Amino acid sequence: VPPLGYAIAQLHGIYVLAQNADGLVVVDMHAAHERITYEKLKAAVLTGAVPTQRLLVPEVLAVSEADADRVEEVSESLMHLGIVLERSGLQAVTIREVPSLLAGDAADLVRDVLADVGELGTSQRIEAANESLLATMACHGSVRAHRQLTLTEMNALLREMERTPNAGQCNHGRPTYMVQSLEALDGMFLRGQ
Repeated sequence: VPPLGYAIAQLHGIYVLAQNADGLVVVDMHAAHERITYEKLKAAVLTGAVPTQRLLVPEVLAVSEADADRVEEVSESLMHLGIVLERSGLQAVTIREVPSLLAGDAADLVRDVLADVGELGTSQRIEAANESLLATMACHGSVRAHRQLTLTEMNALLREMERTPNAGQCNHGRPTYMVQSLEALDGMFLRGQ
């Protein structure tokens, strides 16, 4: 039996319930997927090979003038993270590419990243804060609560977790899973007493 066992159900669209050799495994699916996505993005950035998805139709995004100014200053730093943006007006930027792992709602991703960039300031600070930006990007690209997963998808998540460094906690430090032993469960229900 794999360390995180096999999925048996999903609880309230938030938790994956699995059974392993020790007992019950409860996985916060968003936190777990966030860690997996973060580690994949981090590895891609370290190797300088972030796979990107070119938007078939580039998306023009209305932003503040300050954000548009920032895009001009930090576009090269963002390109290293797999986000290709260019200023296209006084209060507009055009999204050309996003990381393949995060292909989805490009506008929300760019808004989240620009909010972080606004807090960080200069492009030198962005380079130093890559991990923070990657964490924001991973959170944006992770499976959301209340999404119904099939047993196959739940088991795929469990197997990915087993292969992922630091899979026991999300990027914000929260645990991604807990194991309740069969012995502890028996004690809770006063079995064998």
